[in-house]
Amino acid sequence: MNNAPQVTPGRRKVRFWQTMLEVPRAMTEATVSTWSWPLLRTAPKGDGHPVLLVPGFMAPESTMMPLKAFLSNRGYAVESWGFGQNVGFQAKHAAALERKLEYMRHQHGRKVSMVGWSLGGVFGLYASHRAPECVRQLITLGSPVTAGAAGHGAAPGVIALYRAVAHRLGPDAHMLQPHVREALAHSPAHPMSCLWSRTDGVVPPMEAQVADDSPVHENIVVPGSHCGLAFNAMVLWIIAERLSQPEDDWKPFAPAGMPGATYRALSAF
Repeated sequence: MNNAPQVTPGRRKVRFWQTMLEVPRAMTEATVSTWSWPLLRTAPKGDGHPVLLVPGFMAPESTMMPLKAFLSNRGYAVESWGFGQNVGFQAKHAAALERKLEYMRHQHGRKVSMVGWSLGGVFGLYASHRAPECVRQLITLGSPVTAGAAGHGAAPGVIALYRAVAHRLGPDAHMLQPHVREALAHSPAHPMSCLWSRTDGVVPPMEAQVADDSPVHENIVVPGSHCGLAFNAMVLWIIAERLSQPEDDWKPFAPAGMPGATYRALSAF
């Protein structure tokens, strides 16, 4: 069977109305997740290996707390990146993340799984290339891992904010630096799961999907907004299921039973 990830054709630009609905949709998803906690407690448990969480652009580490609490409940040794708010793809933070991976690998004596939200997934992909011996798997949440030839097609407001906060030329000034571009142009050897949404109002759907022929890389469509990905109930369940895969026996996402039926019904839209 061919397990290569299939990139679903989609837009290179986000739609304005979807961007405008990001916050109310994310708030709704957070509420649904709270109600879904009894069901989420039935998600697969892990083997206790370390997991490193990386927040998205302009997001403080506190935005990863619900995911951290959930994964800790599932039995993982979870840490956030420890560098405060993500203010763009800064070289100092990229280097520090590499050191953090090496430290966690040494501390636990096991490889580390990473979960990166939006720009946090780009940090994770870069660190995967810098310290491949430390990484067990990478899960990205709406991360722009595949930019087009003309650069990233993120929402105009996001690009303007990046110019104001991180670099006056926008995200491409960082992403297209030679050493960064070279790393992001090659997918890592370890498993990578890219979760993406058809209605993402921040990152174009096609940019959030990996496009290669590796049998250990996959694209998983999920229902929801971009800003709600880290506390979307369906996403939380999928993350737990992906992290529970044995290190030496990883298999592509293929949920069965009631969880699988629920996923297929919700992700069809």
